[in-house]
Amino acid sequence: MITGATTVAGVAGAPVRHSLSPLIHNAWLAAAGIDGVYVPFSPPADSFIPFVDGLRGGAVRGLNVTLPFKEEALMAADDVSPRARLAGAANLLVFSPEGAVHADNTDGVGLLHAFAVQAPGFDPKAGPVVILGAGGAARGAAAAFVDAGSPQVRIVNRTLMRAEQVAGTVGEAAVPYPLDKAAEAMAGAVAVINATSAGLSGQGELDAPLEAAPAGAVAMDMVYKPLRTPFLARAEALGLRTVDGLEMLIGQAIPSFEAFFGRRPPVETDVRAICLEALSQ
Repeated sequence: MITGATTVAGVAGAPVRHSLSPLIHNAWLAAAGIDGVYVPFSPPADSFIPFVDGLRGGAVRGLNVTLPFKEEALMAADDVSPRARLAGAANLLVFSPEGAVHADNTDGVGLLHAFAVQAPGFDPKAGPVVILGAGGAARGAAAAFVDAGSPQVRIVNRTLMRAEQVAGTVGEAAVPYPLDKAAEAMAGAVAVINATSAGLSGQGELDAPLEAAPAGAVAMDMVYKPLRTPFLARAEALGLRTVDGLEMLIGQAIPSFEAFFGRRPPVETDVRAICLEALSQ
């Protein structure tokens, strides 16, 4: 039931119809008995900052932000957390009653949560990590691994300049590579993460030489629709352990829920099962 005191939060993207975030947050809200609701927003692709400005004042408590707005979300904020600044992107905006907008990035939290759940024993300090892509998701992943102690984070992108920009944002531990040197980047890597949109339904496959990764490496795809992407299917065929984007989505939602609704979500609620059912339809 929606009341006059209902706390409203949501997710903004373009498109946003594929997002499972409303399922996750609303399941937690129901299980916790919180007077809140979490809804999708799809602002015009060229009007994200005016959209954010229109929410100032706290009528909406906050937003998760997905493609293609993560970098603009950082620019729209008045106050930026260190991890969002390091990532050069934000996936979480919180609106204060006084009108200020606070930006954070919980993608890294979600990524490390997914590795902990699906690749137990993985140690980010054990060797280089390869990240495919140079958008907001890649920035968040690179920042998370640097913060977790990875000795080197290799950013591979079709456009080298974009990889260089991400590396420049993250710091000395990040090294840019063009796509035609992806095999070189994967030498000795402990993990390879697809942070591109390739693999999303209708987006085609990612041309990455996974066979160049060591046998003990972990492959992760941030895409969760489909759950088993061509990238992960290739990794499994090569005998690599895999981590999927759905577990990352759940992991990044935990601190987001706390920021919106003031308490940790009831993690005993099996939101993964709820999402898997939705993905199967």
